[in-house]
Amino acid sequence: MTQTTQTTGALHGVMAEFESADAIVVAARTVVAQGFTKVEAYSPVPIEELNDLLHKTRTKLPRFVLAAGLAGMAAGFALQYWASVIEYPMNIGGRPQASWTTFIVPSYELTILFAALTAAIGMIVFNGLPQPYHPVFNVERFALASSDKFFLVVESDDPKFDRHSTAEFLKSTGAKGVYDVEP
Repeated sequence: MTQTTQTTGALHGVMAEFESADAIVVAARTVVAQGFTKVEAYSPVPIEELNDLLHKTRTKLPRFVLAAGLAGMAAGFALQYWASVIEYPMNIGGRPQASWTTFIVPSYELTILFAALTAAIGMIVFNGLPQPYHPVFNVERFALASSDKFFLVVESDDPKFDRHSTAEFLKSTGAKGVYDVEP
């Protein structure tokens, strides 16, 4: 039995409920093949195939982490160079003041520090955290997403989204129920 709830006003998207992981994977393939791009899936277990289907764009986080790591290395080297060559030069045993080999370990540590902090902060920012509220929580059946049901949401900001035709299309994918997601 397929259900549809009708509402008026703004809409976050349309949600379809599925009984199994296989059913949602097949539906996601169909939805993506139809050209929808703003699609999200919710399931009680990780489904790697869904991630590959729905999230084809890669994050920019690795580039930021690399840039921060290189900046940390440069900052570590520059700080040591400034301290031992410019601000407080000392002639110890005739060694050169700018001995880069002695600068390796602290520079390496700052590389790790800058990269790790950028990775942690970037992950939080790019994931949009903290997000204590999401519109999908407004759908009563969504409470089952953490136990045994699988949900696929086509968001309203998708270029192909139309409330009625998208709901009918999701029904045709074998959804047990189709629901409007209000913001």
